[in-house]
Amino acid sequence: MSVIRVGIDIGGTFTDIVFIDEEGNRMFGKTLTTYPDPSEGFLKGLNENLLKYGFTYSDIKTIIHGTTLVVNALIERKGVKTAFITTNGFRDQLEIGNENRYDLYDLFIEKPTPLVPRSLRFTVEERILANGEILQSLKESEAAEIFKELQAQNVEAVAVCLIHAYKNSVHEKRILEIAQEVAPNIRVSLSSEVSPEIREYQRASTTIANVYVQPLVENYLTKLEKELKNQGFNGQFHMMLSGGGTCTIETACRFPIRILESGPVGGTIAGAYYSKLCDISNLLVFDMGGTTAKASLVDNGEPIITNEFEVGRENRFKKGSGIPVKVPVVEMIEIGAGGGSIAHINRLNLLKIGPRSASSDPGPACYGKGGKLPTVTDADLVLGYLNPDFFLGGDMRLDADAAYKAIEEHVAKPLGLDVVEAAWGIHHIVNENMAGAARIHAVEKGKDIRNYPLFATGGAGPVHVCNMANILDVSTIISPVGAGVCSAFGFLSSPLAFDFVRSYPGQLDQLNLQKITDLLMEMEKDGESLLAQSGISSDDITVIRKCEMRYVGQSYEIGVPIPNGPLNEDSIQMILSNFKHQYKKLYVEASETVPIETVNWRVVVQGPTPELSLNFNSDGSSINPEPKGKRKVYFDQYSDYIPTPVYDRTKLSPGAIVSGPAIIEERESTMVVTPNFSLTVDPFSNLILNSKGGRVNDKNVKKSQYV
Repeated sequence: MSVIRVGIDIGGTFTDIVFIDEEGNRMFGKTLTTYPDPSEGFLKGLNENLLKYGFTYSDIKTIIHGTTLVVNALIERKGVKTAFITTNGFRDQLEIGNENRYDLYDLFIEKPTPLVPRSLRFTVEERILANGEILQSLKESEAAEIFKELQAQNVEAVAVCLIHAYKNSVHEKRILEIAQEVAPNIRVSLSSEVSPEIREYQRASTTIANVYVQPLVENYLTKLEKELKNQGFNGQFHMMLSGGGTCTIETACRFPIRILESGPVGGTIAGAYYSKLCDISNLLVFDMGGTTAKASLVDNGEPIITNEFEVGRENRFKKGSGIPVKVPVVEMIEIGAGGGSIAHINRLNLLKIGPRSASSDPGPACYGKGGKLPTVTDADLVLGYLNPDFFLGGDMRLDADAAYKAIEEHVAKPLGLDVVEAAWGIHHIVNENMAGAARIHAVEKGKDIRNYPLFATGGAGPVHVCNMANILDVSTIISPVGAGVCSAFGFLSSPLAFDFVRSYPGQLDQLNLQKITDLLMEMEKDGESLLAQSGISSDDITVIRKCEMRYVGQSYEIGVPIPNGPLNEDSIQMILSNFKHQYKKLYVEASETVPIETVNWRVVVQGPTPELSLNFNSDGSSINPEPKGKRKVYFDQYSDYIPTPVYDRTKLSPGAIVSGPAIIEERESTMVVTPNFSLTVDPFSNLILNSKGGRVNDKNVKKSQYV
């Protein structure tokens, strides 16, 4: 019996599917995302591709799923009616926040609207000190009355965040017990379980976001799990975590905030996999789908992880303008610039692209499903980049006339341009938008983007990557087989893992080492218990420890690796050395005299990384393939359409060389090779594009075929 592993990524426009069998063969599928219930597209696409490739549900060993359900619900404010309970005197912390203005000079600054209105925020009499001691006991009768009132108001969810509950959770746990007695139908999230860290505002915000979407996630995943079982699926069903690992459905339902960015991170995880496979230390992952574009860095073969993220920024590029959540997330920047992003003329009579998207319903005008507004995909079709008869391998025919008319009516005529100029303007502006976002992301990390080859994924990524590379002055591009479904592939290269955190502040040289050891071992035990539920033995579990530290008096911490096992004086010296090393990497100099303090202790418990012995055999018979045809394609370098050779990617063998301009077509995406790039195929069937005028730095590209 065949055994396959399946990755399924639900995006705003398409649902992507990847199968990998025991021989390492990959099979890809792509179908339109369904609204309002994306699970319909999930099951439709899975059933179609099982039939297409000759498998049944009994052949599936594992399904790993990623979705934008959580982040979309938070951005669109489509969660359930939620209340908030905190310590007396802290009711308005959601408005006060950090007391920071993300733009000092904007007199009309707009802060994100809290998920819980003030009328649904309640306080209880209790107080726990910063050292965990109880100063004032919880007034239980007050908590009981609050839940009676919430039940009368038809509140569905409650977030509880008491002051210093990260240090002593006894009062929060008692409130949960009272809720179960008084109002058992109301879901309750405790900050001491969701985000047991210092800083009340971020902890409260994270806990609220978690319970705000919890009913939606529970309903979606339990329904999906039930449908899969009814179809005969008996394997493991896991969710992708925002931090790059995977978790069980039960864990995802309990902590839905952890799957906040579960869909978008797949492209970065895939980039990290190919970084190691191809021995390339650094990559800039450029993932452009139907609705959004994402940029992220892979540094020394690993994605950059942050422990704080913002959702729904009022100003899309301004840090501090969104709702903060304290969860591990692969660090990326995301903008509304996808194939379905709508082109429009603003009040200043300027051409703008997105962030509004045509999504899959009605979709771009060329989809022929009722869409009338011009999108990036329509522009790419008019410019000749897309083949109307080979979209999704020919399963979906595009209407070039509809695309032309939409651009003519809504962009060309209002601006006094011809349709080709308008289409190029749409294509060029969206490239500039994405390049600007990528620059900001790299600068925030202190990186020179020119030293990072572009890794192009997503259905629209390979179409735009050459022109984006020209803007960024990046000379090397890499695009894998199945780039259009690469996020779903990334899911399958991720281990089962979970992240734990506890706050225990103190000066490094004054810590109670036994207390810290007990804290770390407790988190490790919890993680091992979670992984054991998925059949992972303790011998196959890896534990990664980190401590967030800073010099005394500083406001921000840096993550520092710490040794496993019981901590002792030798461990402290190792931690001190690691801190100074990390500090110098970020800030050049480290002090030898200022005392150092710890803040948060983190533990990642993960199972074995999946062994993907992929089959890289190519169907190509020649390293000098003949094009399957030619078509007229517009290139800005010529300011005109020129006859351009079109190649079938499946016919390109390792070693094949193609000089731009050229079009490389595969079912899931199209690579547009501009005149200033040449292309070769590496031993892993990746397309490697190099600028004809330069090459990438040898320290980032170690194998000769990449330079």
